[in-house]
Amino acid sequence: MIRTFLRALGAIHFIAFASFGVQASGLIGSNGILPYAPFLTSVRQALGHSAFWNLPTVFWLNSSDMALAVVWILGAICALAVALGYWQRALLAVCLVLWLSLCSVGQDFLSFQWDVLLIEAGFLAIFVDDSPVRIWLFRWLIFRLMIFSGLGKLLSGDPTWRNFTALSYHYQTQPLPTPLGWYLNQLPLSAQKLSTAFTLAAEILVPLLFFAPRRVRHAGAWITIGFQVLILLSGNYTFFNLLTIALCLFLFIEPNREPRPRVHKVVSALLVGFIGTVSGLLFLELFGAGLPPGGAAILHVTARLDLVNYYGLFTVMSTERPEIIVEGSEDGDNWRAYEFRYKPGNVMRAPPVVEPYQPRLDWQMWFAALGSYQQNRWFVNFMTRLLEGQPAVLRLLEYNPFPKAPPKYVRARVFLYEFTRFGEKGWWRREDRGLYFPAVSLK
Repeated sequence: MIRTFLRALGAIHFIAFASFGVQASGLIGSNGILPYAPFLTSVRQALGHSAFWNLPTVFWLNSSDMALAVVWILGAICALAVALGYWQRALLAVCLVLWLSLCSVGQDFLSFQWDVLLIEAGFLAIFVDDSPVRIWLFRWLIFRLMIFSGLGKLLSGDPTWRNFTALSYHYQTQPLPTPLGWYLNQLPLSAQKLSTAFTLAAEILVPLLFFAPRRVRHAGAWITIGFQVLILLSGNYTFFNLLTIALCLFLFIEPNREPRPRVHKVVSALLVGFIGTVSGLLFLELFGAGLPPGGAAILHVTARLDLVNYYGLFTVMSTERPEIIVEGSEDGDNWRAYEFRYKPGNVMRAPPVVEPYQPRLDWQMWFAALGSYQQNRWFVNFMTRLLEGQPAVLRLLEYNPFPKAPPKYVRARVFLYEFTRFGEKGWWRREDRGLYFPAVSLK
Protein backbone atom coordinates (compact mmCIF):
# COMPACT_ATOMS: atom_id res chain seq x y z
CA MET A 1 0.00 0.00 0.00
CA ILE A 2 2.98 2.31 0.52
CA ARG A 3 3.88 1.86 -3.13
CA THR A 4 0.28 2.75 -4.02
CA PHE A 5 0.59 5.91 -1.95
CA LEU A 6 3.81 6.89 -3.71
CA ARG A 7 2.19 6.37 -7.11
CA ALA A 8 -0.79 8.47 -6.02
CA LEU A 9 1.51 11.18 -4.68
CA GLY A 10 3.37 11.20 -7.99
CA ALA A 11 0.09 11.63 -9.87
CA ILE A 12 -0.93 14.47 -7.56
CA HIS A 13 2.43 16.18 -8.07
CA PHE A 14 1.91 15.84 -11.82
CA ILE A 15 -1.49 17.50 -11.53
CA ALA A 16 0.01 20.32 -9.45
CA PHE A 17 2.92 21.01 -11.82
CA ALA A 18 0.90 20.71 -15.03
CA SER A 19 -2.10 22.66 -13.70
CA PHE A 20 0.06 25.58 -12.61
CA GLY A 21 2.45 25.30 -15.54
CA VAL A 22 -0.12 25.96 -18.27
CA GLN A 23 -1.05 29.18 -16.43
CA ALA A 24 2.42 30.19 -15.27
CA SER A 25 3.32 32.67 -18.01
CA GLY A 26 0.11 34.64 -17.48
CA LEU A 27 0.41 34.59 -13.70
CA ILE A 28 4.11 35.13 -12.89
CA GLY A 29 5.91 35.24 -16.25
CA SER A 30 7.64 38.39 -17.51
CA ASN A 31 4.38 39.62 -19.09
CA GLY A 32 2.15 38.14 -16.42
CA ILE A 33 0.18 39.64 -13.58
CA LEU A 34 2.89 39.29 -10.92
CA PRO A 35 6.23 38.77 -12.72
CA TYR A 36 8.49 36.77 -10.46
CA ALA A 37 11.84 38.16 -11.65
CA PRO A 38 11.21 41.70 -10.29
CA PHE A 39 9.86 40.08 -7.13
CA LEU A 40 13.15 38.25 -6.60
CA THR A 41 15.06 41.48 -7.24
CA SER A 42 13.00 43.31 -4.62
CA VAL A 43 13.54 40.55 -2.07
CA ARG A 44 17.29 40.57 -2.68
CA GLN A 45 17.45 44.36 -2.34
CA ALA A 46 15.48 44.25 0.90
CA LEU A 47 17.18 41.28 2.56
CA GLY A 48 20.63 41.11 1.02
CA HIS A 49 22.40 37.76 1.36
CA SER A 50 19.71 36.44 3.71
CA ALA A 51 17.27 36.52 0.80
CA PHE A 52 18.55 33.14 -0.38
CA TRP A 53 17.53 31.53 2.93
CA ASN A 54 14.31 33.49 3.41
CA LEU A 55 13.12 32.60 -0.08
CA PRO A 56 14.40 29.10 -0.94
CA THR A 57 14.13 28.65 -4.70
CA VAL A 58 16.21 27.47 -7.65
CA PHE A 59 15.13 30.61 -9.48
CA TRP A 60 17.96 32.51 -7.80
CA LEU A 61 20.11 30.80 -10.42
CA ASN A 62 17.99 31.98 -13.34
CA SER A 63 14.75 33.99 -13.31
CA SER A 64 13.82 33.92 -16.99
CA ASP A 65 10.61 32.71 -18.63
CA MET A 66 12.59 29.75 -19.95
CA ALA A 67 13.65 28.81 -16.41
CA LEU A 68 10.01 28.97 -15.31
CA ALA A 69 9.01 26.60 -18.09
CA VAL A 70 11.91 24.23 -17.41
CA VAL A 71 11.04 23.95 -13.71
CA TRP A 72 7.38 23.09 -14.12
CA ILE A 73 7.94 20.77 -17.08
CA LEU A 74 10.80 18.96 -15.32
CA GLY A 75 8.64 18.69 -12.21
CA ALA A 76 5.77 17.21 -14.24
CA ILE A 77 8.11 14.68 -15.90
CA CYS A 78 9.60 13.59 -12.56
CA ALA A 79 6.13 13.34 -11.01
CA LEU A 80 4.89 11.22 -13.90
CA ALA A 81 7.84 8.87 -13.46
CA VAL A 82 6.98 8.53 -9.76
CA ALA A 83 3.36 7.73 -10.67
CA LEU A 84 4.64 5.01 -13.00
CA GLY A 85 6.81 3.55 -10.24
CA TYR A 86 10.33 4.65 -11.25
CA TRP A 87 13.01 5.96 -8.81
CA GLN A 88 10.24 7.16 -6.54
CA ARG A 89 12.12 8.52 -3.52
CA ALA A 90 14.84 10.27 -5.51
CA LEU A 91 12.38 11.87 -7.92
CA LEU A 92 10.06 12.90 -5.09
CA ALA A 93 13.02 14.75 -3.60
CA VAL A 94 13.42 16.55 -6.94
CA CYS A 95 9.69 17.33 -6.99
CA LEU A 96 9.95 18.71 -3.46
CA VAL A 97 12.73 21.12 -4.43
CA LEU A 98 10.97 22.24 -7.62
CA TRP A 99 7.52 22.66 -6.05
CA LEU A 100 8.97 24.59 -3.11
CA SER A 101 10.83 26.77 -5.63
CA LEU A 102 7.61 27.57 -7.45
CA CYS A 103 5.71 28.26 -4.24
CA SER A 104 8.47 30.63 -3.10
CA VAL A 105 8.04 32.85 -6.17
CA GLY A 106 4.35 32.23 -6.90
CA GLN A 107 3.27 35.01 -4.54
CA ASP A 108 -0.55 35.30 -4.31
CA PHE A 109 -1.08 32.56 -6.88
CA LEU A 110 0.76 29.78 -5.02
CA SER A 111 -0.23 30.51 -1.44
CA PHE A 112 -2.98 27.96 -0.88
CA GLN A 113 -3.05 25.41 1.91
CA TRP A 114 -2.93 22.45 -0.47
CA ASP A 115 0.25 23.88 -1.98
CA VAL A 116 2.07 23.64 1.37
CA LEU A 117 0.34 20.37 2.24
CA LEU A 118 1.91 18.91 -0.90
CA ILE A 119 5.32 20.14 0.29
CA GLU A 120 4.85 18.56 3.71
CA ALA A 121 3.55 15.26 2.31
CA GLY A 122 6.34 15.20 -0.29
CA PHE A 123 8.97 15.75 2.39
CA LEU A 124 7.67 12.88 4.53
CA ALA A 125 7.37 10.62 1.48
CA ILE A 126 11.13 10.73 0.96
CA PHE A 127 11.49 8.82 4.25
CA VAL A 128 8.38 6.63 4.04
CA ASP A 129 8.47 2.97 5.00
CA ASP A 130 6.34 0.59 7.07
CA SER A 131 8.14 1.12 10.37
CA PRO A 132 5.91 2.21 13.28
CA VAL A 133 7.50 5.67 13.61
CA ARG A 134 7.23 6.55 9.92
CA ILE A 135 3.63 5.32 9.74
CA TRP A 136 2.84 7.34 12.87
CA LEU A 137 4.27 10.51 11.29
CA PHE A 138 1.85 10.24 8.36
CA ARG A 139 -1.05 9.59 10.72
CA TRP A 140 0.02 12.62 12.69
CA LEU A 141 -0.07 14.67 9.49
CA ILE A 142 -3.61 13.65 8.52
CA PHE A 143 -4.66 14.15 12.16
CA ARG A 144 -3.26 17.69 12.23
CA LEU A 145 -4.82 18.51 8.86
CA MET A 146 -8.28 17.59 10.07
CA ILE A 147 -8.13 18.70 13.71
CA PHE A 148 -6.64 22.11 12.89
CA SER A 149 -9.47 22.71 10.42
CA GLY A 150 -12.15 21.73 12.92
CA LEU A 151 -10.78 23.47 16.00
CA GLY A 152 -10.04 26.59 13.96
CA LYS A 153 -13.72 26.88 13.09
CA LEU A 154 -14.81 26.82 16.72
CA LEU A 155 -11.96 28.92 18.11
CA SER A 156 -12.47 31.63 15.47
CA GLY A 157 -15.68 32.67 17.22
CA ASP A 158 -17.58 32.64 13.93
CA PRO A 159 -21.30 32.41 14.86
CA THR A 160 -22.30 30.36 11.81
CA TRP A 161 -20.21 27.41 13.00
CA ARG A 162 -21.40 27.73 16.58
CA ASN A 163 -25.10 27.84 15.64
CA PHE A 164 -24.67 25.18 12.92
CA THR A 165 -25.80 27.38 10.02
CA ALA A 166 -22.43 27.55 8.21
CA LEU A 167 -23.37 25.18 5.40
CA SER A 168 -26.55 27.11 4.66
CA TYR A 169 -24.15 29.73 3.24
CA HIS A 170 -21.22 27.59 2.14
CA TYR A 171 -22.43 26.00 -1.08
CA GLN A 172 -23.10 29.30 -2.82
CA THR A 173 -20.30 31.35 -1.23
CA GLN A 174 -17.42 28.88 -1.73
CA PRO A 175 -14.89 29.89 -4.41
CA LEU A 176 -15.93 27.54 -7.23
CA PRO A 177 -19.09 25.53 -6.54
CA THR A 178 -20.21 22.63 -8.73
CA PRO A 179 -23.74 21.94 -10.04
CA LEU A 180 -24.26 19.61 -7.06
CA GLY A 181 -23.51 22.60 -4.82
CA TRP A 182 -26.55 24.33 -6.35
CA TYR A 183 -28.77 21.39 -5.44
CA LEU A 184 -27.35 21.09 -1.92
CA ASN A 185 -28.05 24.77 -1.40
CA GLN A 186 -31.77 24.03 -1.86
CA LEU A 187 -31.89 21.79 1.21
CA PRO A 188 -33.93 23.02 4.20
CA LEU A 189 -32.21 24.71 7.12
CA SER A 190 -32.62 21.64 9.32
CA ALA A 191 -30.60 19.56 6.83
CA GLN A 192 -27.95 22.30 6.59
CA LYS A 193 -27.57 22.35 10.37
CA LEU A 194 -27.21 18.58 10.43
CA SER A 195 -24.56 18.79 7.69
CA THR A 196 -22.69 21.46 9.65
CA ALA A 197 -22.72 19.27 12.75
CA PHE A 198 -21.38 16.36 10.69
CA THR A 199 -18.58 18.58 9.30
CA LEU A 200 -17.47 19.59 12.79
CA ALA A 201 -17.62 15.99 13.99
CA ALA A 202 -15.64 14.79 10.96
CA GLU A 203 -12.93 17.36 11.62
CA ILE A 204 -12.77 17.29 15.43
CA LEU A 205 -14.01 13.93 16.73
CA VAL A 206 -13.20 11.52 13.91
CA PRO A 207 -9.44 12.38 13.86
CA LEU A 208 -9.24 11.05 17.44
CA LEU A 209 -9.96 7.62 15.95
CA PHE A 210 -6.80 7.74 13.84
CA PHE A 211 -4.75 6.45 16.77
CA ALA A 212 -7.29 3.84 17.91
CA PRO A 213 -7.12 0.05 17.38
CA ARG A 214 -7.37 -1.22 13.82
CA ARG A 215 -11.14 -1.54 13.29
CA VAL A 216 -11.95 1.77 14.92
CA ARG A 217 -9.11 3.44 13.02
CA HIS A 218 -10.41 2.01 9.74
CA ALA A 219 -13.87 3.39 10.51
CA GLY A 220 -12.32 6.84 11.06
CA ALA A 221 -10.48 6.53 7.75
CA TRP A 222 -13.63 5.64 5.79
CA ILE A 223 -15.58 8.49 7.36
CA THR A 224 -12.80 10.91 6.42
CA ILE A 225 -12.63 9.56 2.87
CA GLY A 226 -16.40 9.84 2.50
CA PHE A 227 -16.27 13.38 3.86
CA GLN A 228 -13.60 14.31 1.32
CA VAL A 229 -15.65 12.82 -1.52
CA LEU A 230 -18.66 14.94 -0.51
CA ILE A 231 -16.47 18.06 -0.54
CA LEU A 232 -15.01 17.05 -3.91
CA LEU A 233 -18.45 16.62 -5.47
CA SER A 234 -19.90 19.89 -4.18
CA GLY A 235 -16.92 22.20 -4.80
CA ASN A 236 -13.75 22.46 -6.88
CA TYR A 237 -10.75 22.22 -4.54
CA THR A 238 -8.03 21.22 -7.00
CA PHE A 239 -5.94 18.29 -5.74
CA PHE A 240 -6.64 18.95 -2.05
CA ASN A 241 -9.27 16.23 -1.55
CA LEU A 242 -7.26 13.71 -3.58
CA LEU A 243 -4.17 14.37 -1.47
CA THR A 244 -6.14 14.05 1.77
CA ILE A 245 -7.61 10.72 0.61
CA ALA A 246 -4.12 9.51 -0.33
CA LEU A 247 -2.86 10.35 3.16
CA CYS A 248 -5.71 8.31 4.63
CA LEU A 249 -4.05 5.18 3.20
CA PHE A 250 -1.71 5.26 6.21
CA LEU A 251 -4.67 4.59 8.46
CA PHE A 252 -4.98 1.16 6.82
CA ILE A 253 -1.27 0.23 6.81
CA GLU A 254 -0.20 -1.96 9.69
CA PRO A 255 3.35 -1.16 10.91
CA ASN A 256 6.14 -3.69 10.51
CA ARG A 257 7.85 -4.00 13.89
CA GLU A 258 10.98 -5.78 12.74
CA PRO A 259 14.27 -4.35 14.11
CA ARG A 260 15.72 -1.50 12.04
CA PRO A 261 19.34 -0.43 11.48
CA ARG A 262 20.73 2.20 13.81
CA VAL A 263 20.85 4.86 11.09
CA HIS A 264 17.12 4.31 10.45
CA LYS A 265 16.39 4.88 14.14
CA VAL A 266 18.48 8.06 14.19
CA VAL A 267 16.70 9.50 11.15
CA SER A 268 13.33 8.59 12.63
CA ALA A 269 14.23 10.26 15.92
CA LEU A 270 15.28 13.42 14.11
CA LEU A 271 12.04 13.49 12.13
CA VAL A 272 9.93 13.00 15.25
CA GLY A 273 11.88 15.67 17.10
CA PHE A 274 11.58 18.20 14.28
CA ILE A 275 7.94 17.57 13.36
CA GLY A 276 6.84 17.11 16.95
CA THR A 277 8.45 20.34 18.11
CA VAL A 278 7.10 22.52 15.30
CA SER A 279 3.60 21.04 15.31
CA GLY A 280 3.48 21.33 19.11
CA LEU A 281 4.25 25.03 18.83
CA LEU A 282 1.53 25.39 16.20
CA PHE A 283 -0.97 23.80 18.58
CA LEU A 284 0.02 26.30 21.28
CA GLU A 285 -0.59 29.13 18.83
CA LEU A 286 -3.96 27.69 17.85
CA PHE A 287 -5.15 27.71 21.46
CA GLY A 288 -3.69 31.15 22.11
CA ALA A 289 -1.19 29.82 24.65
CA GLY A 290 2.12 31.55 25.10
CA LEU A 291 5.08 30.08 23.24
CA PRO A 292 8.09 28.87 25.26
CA PRO A 293 11.39 30.78 24.94
CA GLY A 294 12.72 30.42 21.42
CA GLY A 295 9.41 29.06 20.12
CA ALA A 296 8.64 32.06 17.92
CA ALA A 297 12.14 31.91 16.43
CA ILE A 298 11.70 28.21 15.59
CA LEU A 299 8.40 28.88 13.83
CA HIS A 300 9.90 31.81 11.94
CA VAL A 301 12.81 29.75 10.66
CA THR A 302 10.83 26.63 9.77
CA ALA A 303 8.06 28.61 8.05
CA ARG A 304 10.44 29.36 5.19
CA LEU A 305 10.50 25.72 4.12
CA ASP A 306 6.80 24.84 4.71
CA LEU A 307 7.77 21.38 5.98
CA VAL A 308 5.37 21.54 8.96
CA ASN A 309 2.31 23.74 8.61
CA TYR A 310 -0.89 25.01 10.16
CA TYR A 311 -4.10 24.13 8.31
CA GLY A 312 -7.64 25.44 8.50
CA LEU A 313 -10.14 26.07 5.70
CA PHE A 314 -13.26 28.25 6.08
CA THR A 315 -12.64 28.97 9.74
CA VAL A 316 -14.78 32.08 9.19
CA MET A 317 -17.69 31.46 6.84
CA SER A 318 -18.62 34.04 4.21
CA THR A 319 -22.34 34.75 4.34
CA GLU A 320 -22.51 36.71 1.07
CA ARG A 321 -20.95 36.23 -2.34
CA PRO A 322 -19.62 39.42 -3.93
CA GLU A 323 -18.34 38.88 -7.48
CA ILE A 324 -16.15 41.21 -9.51
CA ILE A 325 -17.16 41.84 -13.10
CA VAL A 326 -14.33 43.35 -15.17
CA GLU A 327 -15.31 45.57 -18.11
CA GLY A 328 -13.56 47.41 -20.90
CA SER A 329 -14.57 50.32 -23.10
CA GLU A 330 -13.28 52.08 -26.20
CA ASP A 331 -14.98 55.39 -25.43
CA GLY A 332 -15.68 55.43 -21.67
CA ASP A 333 -19.45 55.20 -22.22
CA ASN A 334 -20.14 51.77 -23.66
CA TRP A 335 -18.77 48.90 -21.59
CA ARG A 336 -18.31 45.22 -22.42
CA ALA A 337 -17.58 42.50 -19.86
CA TYR A 338 -14.68 40.06 -19.86
CA GLU A 339 -15.80 36.52 -19.08
CA PHE A 340 -13.68 34.32 -16.84
CA ARG A 341 -13.39 30.63 -17.56
CA TYR A 342 -14.80 29.24 -14.34
CA LYS A 343 -15.88 31.82 -11.76
CA PRO A 344 -19.48 33.09 -11.81
CA GLY A 345 -20.21 35.74 -14.41
CA ASN A 346 -23.02 34.95 -16.82
CA VAL A 347 -25.95 34.08 -14.55
CA MET A 348 -27.23 31.49 -17.05
CA ARG A 349 -23.98 29.49 -17.05
CA ALA A 350 -23.85 26.41 -14.83
CA PRO A 351 -21.16 26.15 -12.15
CA PRO A 352 -18.24 24.16 -13.59
CA VAL A 353 -16.64 20.86 -12.68
CA VAL A 354 -12.93 21.57 -13.05
CA GLU A 355 -11.18 19.68 -10.23
CA PRO A 356 -8.33 18.65 -10.04
CA TYR A 357 -7.30 21.59 -12.24
CA GLN A 358 -7.03 24.89 -10.37
CA PRO A 359 -7.75 28.10 -12.29
CA ARG A 360 -5.67 30.26 -10.00
CA LEU A 361 -6.76 33.64 -11.37
CA ASP A 362 -10.42 32.71 -10.86
CA TRP A 363 -9.62 31.69 -7.29
CA GLN A 364 -7.84 34.97 -6.58
CA MET A 365 -10.82 36.89 -7.94
CA TRP A 366 -12.91 35.27 -5.17
CA PHE A 367 -10.49 36.53 -2.52
CA ALA A 368 -10.26 39.97 -4.13
CA ALA A 369 -14.04 40.37 -4.02
CA LEU A 370 -14.00 39.88 -0.24
CA GLY A 371 -11.79 42.97 0.16
CA SER A 372 -10.78 46.00 -1.87
CA TYR A 373 -8.44 46.38 -4.81
CA GLN A 374 -6.09 48.33 -2.53
CA GLN A 375 -5.71 45.13 -0.48
CA ASN A 376 -4.97 43.10 -3.61
CA ARG A 377 -2.02 44.69 -5.38
CA TRP A 378 -2.06 42.03 -8.07
CA PHE A 379 -5.50 43.23 -9.23
CA VAL A 380 -4.12 46.60 -10.34
CA ASN A 381 -1.46 44.76 -12.34
CA PHE A 382 -4.15 42.57 -13.85
CA MET A 383 -6.12 45.61 -15.06
CA THR A 384 -2.93 47.08 -16.51
CA ARG A 385 -2.29 43.86 -18.46
CA LEU A 386 -5.80 44.06 -19.92
CA LEU A 387 -5.12 47.62 -21.10
CA GLU A 388 -1.89 46.37 -22.66
CA GLY A 389 -3.65 43.43 -24.26
CA GLN A 390 -1.06 40.94 -22.97
CA PRO A 391 -1.77 37.59 -24.68
CA ALA A 392 -0.43 35.50 -21.77
CA VAL A 393 -2.98 37.07 -19.42
CA LEU A 394 -5.85 37.07 -21.89
CA ARG A 395 -5.39 33.32 -22.37
CA LEU A 396 -6.46 32.90 -18.74
CA LEU A 397 -9.91 34.24 -19.64
CA GLU A 398 -12.82 32.57 -21.39
CA TYR A 399 -13.87 35.56 -23.50
CA ASN A 400 -12.06 38.73 -24.55
CA PRO A 401 -14.57 41.30 -25.83
CA PHE A 402 -11.74 43.22 -27.55
CA PRO A 403 -10.08 40.66 -29.86
CA LYS A 404 -8.62 43.17 -32.35
CA ALA A 405 -7.10 45.71 -29.99
CA PRO A 406 -7.15 46.29 -26.22
CA PRO A 407 -9.69 48.75 -24.80
CA LYS A 408 -8.80 52.32 -23.90
CA TYR A 409 -10.44 52.04 -20.49
CA VAL A 410 -11.09 49.29 -17.95
CA ARG A 411 -13.11 49.22 -14.76
CA ALA A 412 -14.58 46.66 -12.38
CA ARG A 413 -17.97 46.49 -10.76
CA VAL A 414 -19.04 44.29 -7.86
CA PHE A 415 -22.29 42.32 -7.78
CA LEU A 416 -23.87 40.28 -5.03
CA TYR A 417 -24.51 36.78 -6.40
CA GLU A 418 -26.92 34.19 -5.02
CA PHE A 419 -27.98 30.79 -6.27
CA THR A 420 -31.43 30.71 -7.81
CA ARG A 421 -34.10 28.50 -6.29
CA PHE A 422 -36.10 25.70 -7.87
CA GLY A 423 -38.41 27.14 -10.53
CA GLU A 424 -36.29 30.22 -11.28
CA LYS A 425 -34.40 30.66 -14.55
CA GLY A 426 -30.65 30.36 -14.64
CA TRP A 427 -28.20 29.28 -11.95
CA TRP A 428 -27.51 32.67 -10.36
CA ARG A 429 -29.25 35.92 -9.64
CA ARG A 430 -27.28 39.07 -8.94
CA GLU A 431 -27.59 42.61 -7.60
CA ASP A 432 -25.34 45.51 -8.63
CA ARG A 433 -23.37 46.91 -5.68
CA GLY A 434 -21.42 49.61 -7.53
CA LEU A 435 -17.81 50.15 -8.54
CA TYR A 436 -14.99 48.00 -7.29
CA PHE A 437 -12.25 49.59 -9.38
CA PRO A 438 -12.66 53.00 -11.08
CA ALA A 439 -12.38 53.50 -14.82
CA VAL A 440 -8.72 53.99 -15.82
CA SER A 441 -6.61 54.10 -18.94
CA LEU A 442 -2.91 53.67 -19.57
CA LYS A 443 -2.58 57.43 -19.92
